[in-house]
This record gives sequence, structure tokens and C-alpha cells, in this order.
Amino acid sequence: MSAQPITDYVFSDHARFELMRRGLSEETVRAILLSPGQRIDVRPGRVVLQSKVSSGPPGTVFLIRVFVDVDRRPAQVVTACLTSKIEKYWRNP
Repeated sequence: MSAQPITDYVFSDHARFELMRRGLSEETVRAILLSPGQRIDVRPGRVVLQSKVSSGPPGTVFLIRVFVDVDRRPAQVVTACLTSKIEKYWRNP
């Protein structure tokens, strides 16, 4: 079962800069915001939406983490990152 999506949001200037620097597209982040694999509360007002994605050679899986301030309307995408450290960040029920 997927986590609750975020549909009303804006990208901060910092998020746009980091997406460009890290080679992530806004479309990829939008897809995770609309259909996240997990939602983790990191502190009051901020959540991380994350999903596993296949990329590169067959069988290679990465985790994309999107940090969102949800204590404002619209919510604000703060940053996003791609990591291979799935075991470190993925929460098993």
C-alpha cells in the first residue's frame, strides 16, 4: 500500500538547483509526490516521500527521497536526492 500523495506543492529555488545538480528531473519528483512508496515524518512540518526506482544496469535499484515542508499551503519541495543506501532509509513495517 502506498503512502498518501501530495498534490498541491511548489518547488523551492533550492530544490530546483539541487535537482539540476543531482541529475534528477522535476517529472521524476512529481511522480514520487503523486505515488510515494513511503512517507516518513522527520520533524513537525517536514516529511520525506520516497520510492524505489530501477535505473542503470538491469537489477540496479535506487531510492529517491523527496523532502517536503507540509506546514504551509501549498506544500514546498525543499530538496530531493538519489541514493543506493536503501537499507539505511527504507522503513520495513
